[in-house]
Amino acid sequence: MIATTGTTTPPKQGSPILAEENINPDTRHGVILYVEDVSVSFDGFKALNDLNLYINDGELRCLIGANGAGKTTLMDVITGKTRPDVGKVSFGQQVDLLSLSEAEIARAGIGRKFQKPTVFENLTVFENLELSLAGDKGIITSLFHKLSSEQKDRIAEILKTIGLTPQEKQLAGALSHGQKQWLEIGMLLAAQPRLLLVDEPVAGMTAQETERTAELLTSLAGEHSVVVVEHDMAFVRSIARKVTVLHQGSVLAEGSMSEIQSNPDVIQVYLGEEQG
Repeated sequence: MIATTGTTTPPKQGSPILAEENINPDTRHGVILYVEDVSVSFDGFKALNDLNLYINDGELRCLIGANGAGKTTLMDVITGKTRPDVGKVSFGQQVDLLSLSEAEIARAGIGRKFQKPTVFENLTVFENLELSLAGDKGIITSLFHKLSSEQKDRIAEILKTIGLTPQEKQLAGALSHGQKQWLEIGMLLAAQPRLLLVDEPVAGMTAQETERTAELLTSLAGEHSVVVVEHDMAFVRSIARKVTVLHQGSVLAEGSMSEIQSNPDVIQVYLGEEQG
């Protein structure tokens, strides 16, 4: 781990994350996520093998790899669902994610979106976002809680970002597949995460929805750090600034999409069929 400098006091390593806390990770060296020497085994199979990954503050990173390369396990480790056998995972330099629960990690500022959208289909788009602002208040309490002008402005801002302002009074169940994906991203944004983990966001989308999703994720980078796991190489090309390729639980290569596509090892183990 890189040593800290300066006089700013970062969050105490491994300290409990309370519901009302908003962690400000120490990113003075430009890195918001450190995954170092992480290994995970399941019944003798090494899902992650001495993996090292560093995500810079505000960057958009694409994570690719064949099935079984370790992508989902890596996401599970970062969000606290899976505990590694060995290694370190830190949010900024000082917040030890391995000492926190899944709920604490989410409250610390790491949001995860799974491939299948999970929205409240019997509530409106606006109500879905309202609930996401609510924290631990619960559904009933939240829906009868009067929003402040600041909260209303926040929801309006998110609706504009995800392109669903015209649908704010529409039931979420009536949205298209792509719109549900955008709504779920908006629900994550309501919690103001610093790091977003997004799993296969364009699976099942139309070409137009895919293009809009590319614009959305690209717009989020900067204010947020975004890690996108995706199999659609055309989509990855459209958004990629830096790509990490996983193979057998380790990082095989990193670089721009053009560098990845011309890497002989990557071509052999992952892109060979497409390149051929």
